[in-house]
Amino acid sequence: MVITNIFALIGGLGGTEVVLILFAILLLFGAKRIPELAKGLGRGIREFKDATKEIKTDIENSVKDDNRAK
Repeated sequence: MVITNIFALIGGLGGTEVVLILFAILLLFGAKRIPELAKGLGRGIREFKDATKEIKTDIENSVKDDNRAK
């Protein structure tokens, strides 16, 4: 299910194109670096989610404060 959603976001890439992209990544970075890259990507995504959650909370709190002031 998750893989289907990811491929839906990528667009019209077929299985062959995905395999070629993964092979190119393997050639460029090597097998030892790929886990490090994935870990860094995961950290970046987590920080982005935390930042957006914080901004959303700040906006909701300011709206609540504005409604209380009226």
